[in-house]
Amino acid sequence: MPNATTRLRYRSVFISDIHLGTRDARVEYLLDFLTHIECDYLFLDGDVFDIWKMRTHRWHWPMINTRLLQRFIELAASGTRVIYVPGNHDEFFRDYLAADMAGVEVHRNYRHTLADGRLALILHGDEFDGVVRHNRLLKWIGNAGYEALMWMNRLSHHLRRKLGKDYWSLSLAIKNQVPNARVYIEKFEEAALRHAREQSVEVIICGHIHHANLREVDGVCYANAGDWVEHCTAITEHLDGRLELVHWAKESADRLDARLPAPTADAVPVSPRVSSI
Repeated sequence: MPNATTRLRYRSVFISDIHLGTRDARVEYLLDFLTHIECDYLFLDGDVFDIWKMRTHRWHWPMINTRLLQRFIELAASGTRVIYVPGNHDEFFRDYLAADMAGVEVHRNYRHTLADGRLALILHGDEFDGVVRHNRLLKWIGNAGYEALMWMNRLSHHLRRKLGKDYWSLSLAIKNQVPNARVYIEKFEEAALRHAREQSVEVIICGHIHHANLREVDGVCYANAGDWVEHCTAITEHLDGRLELVHWAKESADRLDARLPAPTADAVPVSPRVSSI
C-alpha cells in the first residue's frame, strides 16, 4: 500500500458500477483509489450513475459525489484520457455518444490496444444479460431483491461495527450460496468470451454483474472490473500491457473508517475488507 505522497503508475485503469445516487456507492474508497494512481487512460465502464434510482425519487447525492465527478474532470484536464461507456443504469448517456463532456469522452463501446499489442473491447456487459434485455418484469423483481439485500447488508455492517467486529458482507455471503447466481455468472462469462471471439479481439473488459474476475480461456482474456458498491475493485493495465485485478484494499478501508462519521441505521457506509493484490 503506497503512502499518501506516492502514486501507483498504470497505463490504463478500468472501473465500473459505481452507482452514484444510491446509498450503497462507496465513493470515499474510489476517491481514495484515484488519489493514489496515475494513468494515461481511465475507463468508466458503465453504471457510473444510477438513473433507475433517480426515477424512484430516492436519489441520494452527498457532496462527496460531486467531488468524485470533479476528480474525473481534473484527470481529463491533466492529460488522462477519460472514456465513459454507459451501462444499463445510466443508459440515458447513450444518447450522447461521441460527445465530449468536460473532457470526458462518451462511447457505446471502445476498442483499446494494450501496450503489448493485444486488442481489447470495452463494454458494460448488459448486452449479455437476457433478463435485462428481454423481460422487464424479471428485471424489476431482480432490482427489488437486490435493493432488499443491500439494505440488509447496511444493517448488518452497522450492527457489527457497534459490536467492534470487522466488516463482513452479508449480501456477498448470501449470493455465494445461491446456485442460480453462480450459474448466471458462468453463463455471463461464457457469453462475453464468445462475443470477444466473434469480434476478433483478444481481451474483453466489462462490468455489470458486480463480480470481478480476470481469467484466460483458449487464448482470450476475460476481465470484469467488479463494482464500487460491495467490493471496491478495478482492472489495471501495467505499462507492459499486463492486466491485474486490484482490490482496494483492507489498509485503505481501515484508514477511511477512522475518518468516517458514526453510521446511522438508514445510511451506513460499508467498508469492504479485502486484501491487496
